[in-house]
Amino acid sequence: MNIAEMLSYGFMQRALIGGSLIAILCSVLGVFLVLRRLSLIGDGLSHVTFGSVALALFFRLHSFYMTLAIIPVVLACAMGILKLAQKARIYGDAAIGIVSALGIATGVMLASVAGGFNVDLFSYLFGNILSISTSELIIAAVLFAIVIAGVGIFYNDLFASTFDEELAKSSGINTDRINAILVLLTALTVVLAMKVVGIMLISALLILPAASALQLAKGFRTAICCAAAIGVCTVVSGISLSFVMNLPTGATIVLINFLTFVCAFAARPLFRRR
Repeated sequence: MNIAEMLSYGFMQRALIGGSLIAILCSVLGVFLVLRRLSLIGDGLSHVTFGSVALALFFRLHSFYMTLAIIPVVLACAMGILKLAQKARIYGDAAIGIVSALGIATGVMLASVAGGFNVDLFSYLFGNILSISTSELIIAAVLFAIVIAGVGIFYNDLFASTFDEELAKSSGINTDRINAILVLLTALTVVLAMKVVGIMLISALLILPAASALQLAKGFRTAICCAAAIGVCTVVSGISLSFVMNLPTGATIVLINFLTFVCAFAARPLFRRR
């Protein structure tokens, strides 16, 4: 099957566009999260998303309304992680673990009450980007614009807080607000990414492109651009390969990302010498 024939399918066009938008979001935010050692927040929020999806399926919501219903729940839990870390005097990873455990337990309980894990829930667990609808693509485009605008508006504050939060605070930057913005933008991205790689593999899409870019890039802006390029290339190639070879899309994307990271790590000495 040639490229022109593959692109003639409407579902492939939607998958490639939606996947590329989400890949850019995950890669850009991933650079901030990896450098701030908050990579696992994606994993924690993905477990919350699992609980939210189970709740939506329990009430038999349509996929379009399901996405709209999940967003405020995941946003609230993202703020809950921050508040736990600030008010309960526990480290961020412990706060992530608490919210993550609550999310996964809620999902399992609701799935059990509803009569078990059905096909719909499994599609959200492991991703099904090829089934993305036009309405879901519109939601992805709107949220993409919101997240990119947020990063652009608060870029300098995010940059300062990423490398030295105490210095940023002493310089007059409201670091609590910046932290809240970062986790809220991440929460929106996690909701979108569940369609691409699935709830169980979201953290990989947040971490691997950023980690690969940080092996090669020397500057922060370069790292962000490099991560976005890697994210788009791996998602597009993963979707295409999975379609041609009839492989699970989410797993294919993650494995290609891992191979890219291995190559970037191997090439790191060459780039450092230059």
